This record gives sequence, structure tokens and C-alpha cells, in this order.
Amino acid sequence: MPVIDSHHHFWHYSEADYGWIPPAWSALRRDFLPVDLAAELAAAGVDGVVSVQARQSLEETSWLLDLAARHAFVRGVVGWIPLVDPDVEACLDRLAIHPAAAKLRAVRHVLQAEADDAYMLCEDFNRGIRAIGRRGLAYDILILERHLPHTLALVDNHPDQVFIVDHIAKPRIAAGELEPWAKNIRELARRPHVACKLSGLVTEADVSSWTPAMLQPYLDVVLDTFGPQRLLFGTDWPVCLAGVAYSRWKQLIESALSSFSTSERAAVMGGNAVRLYRL
Repeated sequence: MPVIDSHHHFWHYSEADYGWIPPAWSALRRDFLPVDLAAELAAAGVDGVVSVQARQSLEETSWLLDLAARHAFVRGVVGWIPLVDPDVEACLDRLAIHPAAAKLRAVRHVLQAEADDAYMLCEDFNRGIRAIGRRGLAYDILILERHLPHTLALVDNHPDQVFIVDHIAKPRIAAGELEPWAKNIRELARRPHVACKLSGLVTEADVSSWTPAMLQPYLDVVLDTFGPQRLLFGTDWPVCLAGVAYSRWKQLIESALSSFSTSERAAVMGGNAVRLYRL
């Protein structure tokens, strides 16, 4: 079973495009490209990756597919398309003729940045979700923990759509708060068509003082609720570098999975990404 990092980014850095990177994370204010990631993968024993959009543009989606065409270790792409556009089907048609179109495996919208927490419930957005579902594409859910009640309604509207929650829905780790995140994520996990990525926890904690013990209560909740068949290992590289090295994060997740069987650990570390993204 391959080891797959289900969540990472590439970018050509500019302050205009990546203004969300704070000055304290200055090490991230540079380009991160396949040559940089290849070295990390070799050192950590990771076989392939899913590259996830970091800018909301069709230009970036095409660029990620270009990279996927040139680098075999990029097994899949989570791109961005204008889901609320009346011409969303035409947009998907245009992407379908890209030489690496087969590697477009999912779509993501930065819901956490929308001014309206209920944006995901608008009819235009849901029409877009139905359109990607007809193409066999998964949908990555990028939210903050406060969006979970609306997310429950979203996923209930689309019982046949594969949804994958990024970064365990960003609980308030820095504040040490489990609730209401734990209650809501447990409810979300009751939906069998929803999976969850084990990624992005360190940057929701204090990047300079976090410890594995601080993360463990949050990991315990998702390990218990989603189980070994609906969890995916992901690093969120290079964002994770603000607080943890690539190999160290992989080791931490492997340790967290110690109670799982060998086959269950293999599923989380790669098999589930292959299955859910149809890599």
C-alpha cells in the first residue's frame, strides 16, 4: 500500500497572493515547488501526494495539473473552480481537455474566508456541488470549527457526494477548547460519505510551544469517530513548516495510529486517499 500525503500545496510566493501568511511565518514567504517537496518525500518515505489549491483561480488549477503531468509523485489534484458560476459545467469541460485531467480528483473552495458562514448553503454553490458529483469528483471542506453546523446541512443535501474535511475542521487548539467542536465533529462523522484529514493541527495550536500532548485530545476524537476507513494522513506542507518538520509530522501521526492494526494504519497512511480520491 503506498504512503500518500493527502494534503499539501505548491506556490510561487508573492505577498499579494499569499497575504494570509503572517510575518512571523517568514520562512514560508518563498517559492515551494516540486523539487523542494521531492526531497521531503524521499526523506520521509512518502510515495505520492495530493496537491491542493492555495489560490482561488482557474489559472492555479491548470498550473497544478501542469505540475502533475510532469511529476509522477503528484497522484492527484484538488483544484478550484467557480462553483457558483452558472457556467460551471463549461468550466469543467475546459479542464477535462487538459493533458493531466485524469489527475483532477476533487474541488475545494475557501469557505473559511467567506463573510457569510452560510455561504455553503446557497443554491448556486449547491448546484456546483451537484455538477462536480456528476463528474465523480470529491469535495474538500475547508472550514473553521464554527462552520460545522452549516456543514452538517451541506453534506446532508448531498448524500451521494464524497466529502473530505480538511485539518479536522480547525478546532480551537491554541485556546485548549474541545467544545463545541467535538460534539459537532462527532455528529458530522455519523455521515458515512464524509472523511477527514489528519492535517493542519500544529498551525491551529501555538506553533512555538505546542506539544503532542496538546494535540492528542483532538486526535482522539477523530480517531474514534471517523475510524481507520475514513481518515487520511496529510501534512499541509509547506504551511506545517511554521511549527513542525515534514518527517516529524508523519512520525507523530504514525504514533497516534499505534492502536490500529497494520492494515488499518496502511489505510490511513495512503489507502484511503487512493480509494476516496480514486487516484
